[in-house]
Parts: sequence; structure tokens; C-alpha cells
Amino acid sequence: MNHNLYLQFANHFARQPDKVLIDTPSADRYRYRDVQAISRRMANLLRDSGVEPGDRVVVQVDKSPQVIMLYLACLQVGAVYLPLNTAYTEAEIDYFLGDAEPRLYVCRPEDETLARRLAASRGVAVVETLGAQSEGSLMQRVADAAEDESIAELAADDLAAILYTSGTTGRSKGAMLTHANLAANSQALARSWRFTADDHLLHALPIFHTHGLFVACNIVLTVGASMTFLPKLDPEQLLDLMPRATVLMGVPTFYTRLLASPRLDRQAVANMRLFVSGSAPLLAETHREFRERTGHAILERYGMTETNMNTSNPYDGERRPGTVGFALPGSEVRITDRESGAALPPGETGAVEVRGPNVFKGYWRMPEKTASEFREDGFFITGDLGVIDGDGYLSIVGRDKDLVISGGYNVYPKEIEQWIDELPEVVESAVIGVAHPDLGEGVTACVVLKPGARLDESQVLAALADKVARYKQPKRVFFIDSLPRNVMGKVQKNALRERYADLYQMTETEAR
Repeated sequence: MNHNLYLQFANHFARQPDKVLIDTPSADRYRYRDVQAISRRMANLLRDSGVEPGDRVVVQVDKSPQVIMLYLACLQVGAVYLPLNTAYTEAEIDYFLGDAEPRLYVCRPEDETLARRLAASRGVAVVETLGAQSEGSLMQRVADAAEDESIAELAADDLAAILYTSGTTGRSKGAMLTHANLAANSQALARSWRFTADDHLLHALPIFHTHGLFVACNIVLTVGASMTFLPKLDPEQLLDLMPRATVLMGVPTFYTRLLASPRLDRQAVANMRLFVSGSAPLLAETHREFRERTGHAILERYGMTETNMNTSNPYDGERRPGTVGFALPGSEVRITDRESGAALPPGETGAVEVRGPNVFKGYWRMPEKTASEFREDGFFITGDLGVIDGDGYLSIVGRDKDLVISGGYNVYPKEIEQWIDELPEVVESAVIGVAHPDLGEGVTACVVLKPGARLDESQVLAALADKVARYKQPKRVFFIDSLPRNVMGKVQKNALRERYADLYQMTETEAR
């Protein structure tokens, strides 16, 4: 049996060839037949370039419909698709090319000189270029290529993609995702979120990340739906397009930006059936305000590079602010003691572990690291800390590395952040641990205030005095303009820890 993920999508190309699969604000429209024809030509080009099943294809380009066609072509020929963020530096690209050893590197036209130099030094055989407007050598060659209809015969465990982790500590690791991983997860999500061919997705996410590619695009392709490709987040543009769309997938920033528009109301979202948020925690305040303005409860879910999606709030039923819901069909989630690995009862905080067909094969060429991240019974240790309440809802309280150990006591940053975020003057906060001469780590809060709001350190501390135990209370509170975030909206606490590393040897003025 052929387990190639491409086959999960292929029947829609034959069933509805004239239906538009991807459109854009610039009026470009690609029917299912168009996408199939171009991806088949790309498949021919890949094979002509010597790409064989199992070979890596590195793609570092701006978002465009042609990137999805290239992804489909890689699946068709059995190549391993490896997307990279265009923001990566020369040193980072050099590392990825050296580690992945791709056969083909596709870059932006303006990056070709650097790409060829790095490719030559790393033994990459072929370099092609692809621009956001279809310019570049790849599409020039595709125009002259014949369609290749053959589909590589693959096992379920064969690799479909490698996604590199962000690498905030140590060198980046390549998460190996199989055809079975991606097929199972997109099927589970499509069922859980009630996706059908009648859905139209507003797609404003990047597509070098699991959220934009393996959640959004794979679901659309799995059910035969359609989507509008937006190059970046533009709240007013999203509102313009909502009358003809049904679903929006975003990160918390999408929803805070939409709430800032006076146009957002029940009439604006009348045709929408689902708003999904992920990749970073959604503030409970944002969840409540969005529901008051629109009548829609944002559906928050939980996933990661290594596992795709693990849990989701229910489509039918209560979507609880501050939680990420229940395990998806076929997946399991448990909370364990960080040291012993023993399962913990509901209500206790510990390590989040997951098991299921969505969980990756391991880290590329890192067998020892892979082995250390799995329990003997097959559960993957996510590195997240969480708690499951009495009703079975999972809440993520932070990353294991973000846990603060102050005076020998465990302090979970999310608990403190939630209290601070409830203050009317506060937009958001981040709590970190900073080296402390007496306590090991001092609980430290970084707070972003609303425009024009006034709040000082003593007021924050006073507000927390009767809310949390003394050992959990911040030793210092600092007010900053914004929290550092990565492209998916996740707060980069490592940057804050670096900024305040010498805090307790600084004066207050120096630390600001």
C-alpha cells in the first residue's frame, strides 16, 4: 500500500478541477487543475535535477501559491520538504545546509549569490530561485517542463518533511515528520473542527512553520476546501475578506489587532464559523473581549514542531479561556512528575507528555537526543509544563526551562502572569527567573502597560500580596514597551533573561 500523503489530496484534483483552491488579494486565482498541473511540472523538474525519494529539498522563499505547489511536488516524488524562515542569517543557513545535506536549495532571487556560495561550500548540487510574483529560475524551468503524473511509492514511516526547532538553547534540531504523521493529524483536525469542501480559509500565516503549512494548508487539501493567501497580517484586509470566508487561523496577535479595529462586530463576521488560535498563549481577556464583540468563542489548540497538533478545545461545547482543551482523536496527553516520570492526578502541575500517530519520528541525525526525549512506553516529553483540571481541560503553564526555582520552591510563571494581566492598566506580562545570590533565582516580572496607563512596582506587588504565596511574588517588577517575540508570536523569555541577567547586581535605573 502506498502511504504517500499526496494521495490524501489527489482525489480532489480529479473531483473538482475547476474549483479555485488558492486565490490572492491581487486577484491571482489557481484552480485545482492549475495547482495540479504546475506541481506535476515541478515534480518533473525535481526528478530532472536528480532529486530522489528521501532527498532533502530546502525552501527559503517568500510566501506565494507556488510554494504550496512545490510542497506538493516534493510529496509526489518522495522528497523531504524542508522550509526555512527567510529571516535566518548566513551563519544559520550555512548550518542548516550542512546538517540537512539537501540535493536542492530553493531561495529568493535576491539571495541567489549568497545561496550559491553557501551551497558550493556545503556540496548542495542544485540551486533554484523563486520569487513571490512567480519570478526566478524555478518557474522559468517549470514553464518548459512536461507534467509528471507518477507518484512515489512510500511507506508510512518515510519522511515527508523536516522542520528545524527554533534553537533558543543549543543548536537547532531537525524534527523528522513522516507521511503518516501529517496524514493522521490533518484528518483528526478536519474531523474535530468540522472542515468540509465548502470552507474557505483566510490564510495570513507564514508557511515555513507547522501552523501555516501542516495545519492550515494540509486541512484545506485534505477536505478539498479553498483559501485566500495573504502575504502578511493586515487586520483591515482580513475584515474586508471575511464576508466570503468561513475560517481564520491565527496567532494571538491576529485577534488583538482585529479587536483594535472599530469595524470588528457581529455583522463583520456574520459569514464566519470558526476562529482558531495557537502557537502562543491567548490571553483570557482577549478571548472574552472577542466573544463580546463578535459572538464567537476563539478555539485555542496546542501543538508544537515535533508533534503537529496535540489538543484542541471542543468545536461543540465550552471553549475555556486559558486552556487548550482535550487530546485530539487518536492522541493521548498526560501530566507527569518532572523527575520520576510518574503520572500525576488532575489538578497537579507537571510535565506534559504526548503519544499518538502525530508524534514525530525523531531528531534528524541525533539518535541520542531522540532517545532521551521519549519514555519507554512511547510518550514524548514535550518540555512544556501543564495541568489537567477535573473536567479534563489541559492548561499550559510554561516551558520546563522557564520554570523558576526560588528558594527551593517551584514557581510557575503563568500563574503569576495571569494575576498581573488582570490588572486594568496591564496589556500583558512575562515572569522570568533571574540569578539571585540568596534564592538561586529571583522571580522577576516584565510588564507592558496600556497607552497612557500609570502603574508602579509597589502597586503591582500590593495587588499580588494576597493572591499568591510570598515565595511566588516578584522580587522586582519592570515596565517595558513590549515583550520580545518570535515570528509566531511566542514571547522570547530567553531574551528577557539575558537582558536582566545581572539584575540583582544592578541599580534600578540601570535595569530599565
